[in-house]
Formats: sequence, C-alpha cells, structure tokens
Amino acid sequence: MLPQQFQKITHNGVRGMILARLETGSSAWLNDVAMRMQSDQASEEYAWLGTAPALREFIGGRTPAELRELSFVVSNKDYEGSLTFKSKDMRRDKLGMIQIRVNQLADRALDHPAKLISTLIVAGESTTCYDGQYFFDTDHVEGASGVQSNSIVYDISDAGTGGTAAAPAVDTIAGAILEAIQQMYTFKDDRGEPMNQGASKFTVMVPITYMSVALLAVTSLLVGGGNTNLLPALRGKFEIDVVPNPRLTWTTKLAVFRTDDAAKPFIIQEETIPDVIALGEGSEYEKLNKEQLFGIDWTGNVAYAYWQDACLVTLQA
Repeated sequence: MLPQQFQKITHNGVRGMILARLETGSSAWLNDVAMRMQSDQASEEYAWLGTAPALREFIGGRTPAELRELSFVVSNKDYEGSLTFKSKDMRRDKLGMIQIRVNQLADRALDHPAKLISTLIVAGESTTCYDGQYFFDTDHVEGASGVQSNSIVYDISDAGTGGTAAAPAVDTIAGAILEAIQQMYTFKDDRGEPMNQGASKFTVMVPITYMSVALLAVTSLLVGGGNTNLLPALRGKFEIDVVPNPRLTWTTKLAVFRTDDAAKPFIIQEETIPDVIALGEGSEYEKLNKEQLFGIDWTGNVAYAYWQDACLVTLQA
C-alpha cells in the first residue's frame, strides 16, 4: 500500500471532483441579466411577439389587436476543454496539484457563458439584435414606440460632478447610473405604452478601472465635500448591484441592466449542460499513451434579447 502522501488518484475520483465543482453554479450575475433557454436541436428560432394592448373604454364593441412579430435564430456551438495527466502522476500526486487543475477546468466551464455574454456586451455598439438595430443604439423603433436610445452620453462638465471620463469621481458615476435608469424609464413598447415603470433592481457592469468609484457610488453614504450620496439614499426605491467585469475593454463606459423584469437583455441557450468526459485507467487511450484524459463538453450559445432592459453610458468631459 502506498504511503498516505502518495495515495493513488483514480479516474473516477477525478471525474467526481469535476462534477462536484460544476454543481457549485455559474457566475452569479449571469442569471440576473440572461434568460436560460433549453434547446434540443441544432438551432432555435425565437419569435418576438409585440406587446398586448392597453385597456380602452368599451365603446362600439371590441377592437382586438394583432401582435407584431419579429424572429431570429440562435445556432448551437460545441465547446470543450480537456486536460491530460500522466498515469504515473496520478499515483504520485502528494501535493494535490491534480485536484487544483481539475477544479480550474471546472471553473473555466462554469465561467464560459459569462465570457460569451461579456463578448456580446462589448460588441453591443456594432452588432445587431432582434429589431435589426445595434443592441446599444440611438434609434430603436418598434411600432408606435417612437425613436428610442439605449446608448447615452453623460457629460461630466455639464453635470459638474468631477473627474475625467477615464478617471471619474464618485459623484460622476452616481450621476451616470441615475441617468441610465431615468433613460430606461422612458422606454415605450410597440403600442406607445411605458415598459419599465416598475423597474427597481439594476446591475451596473463596469470595467475594472471603474470598480472602486462604482462601489463607492452605490454604498458610500457621503461623497466629496461631505455631501449626501444620492444612490444609497434611494435604497428604498432602487436596488443597485455593481459587477466589475475584467473582460470589458471600455475605458469611458459603463452599462446598466434591469434585473427584475421577466425578460432579460440576453439569452443563454443550452443544448447540453456541461458533460464530463473521462478516458481513465484501463482505457485504450491510457494503454497507448500512458496518460489519462479528462474533459468537459458544452453545447449552446448566447444571444441578445431585450435591449429595453439595458443602457450603455459613455462618459465625456
């Protein structure tokens, strides 16, 4: 029998490590900004129906309204991540390095949808969504909505809140967040009715360079000069979370997403949940290569959904 520090790691043990790690869940903010849709085929078509009509006074009989319909297709893609370990190392892993690497592989799989959604967010000013406009755009129009913008500019000089676009003051970030929320409150549906009048929960996604000021903007009771910080004072009205996202390449922008709507700004389409592949001890692969292979497969994709639940803010001095 091997000494305790050289206890052999079995391929079933490694597979169990991966499955246990996968059960810890995905990035917390994903479920706030994305709808998870199950898929059972190569692609799925999403029919975007227009909104129901507002009530009217009953005069002269009923006037049923037809729903506008837009559609788009999301095709699934196959993704994988794999590791190999020498069979002799499986017998000698006294420092637990294999478990560390296995956990990292599972973490990568859990983080993959967040990576895909982050790519969509960064590309939102140049990639179209269901209405044919860029996801973040200044001229969305649907039916009787009128022209609407979910890409706005916050002018630091006009607001007098301090700092620069690349290094804003706490007051500036607080003002930019409030302006985005105010903008979302103006959005109307295809029948000209307000869409976000009940919105109260929001996620603010910022690049790392904005992290400290954004966190202070939503938590600090006082700001420069000892003045009251408005966002914490509004906690009874709004719930605002800050998500620092290292994948954002912005230097003068932040995005605000509504998170208490049944609809969400993005879609995560999953044909399969992460599946563990193990070519372990006794397999033909191990016999030929004297190593064992472990992998994680995931089939799915991501897509833009409701731009009305998102607003991009560009800071300028």
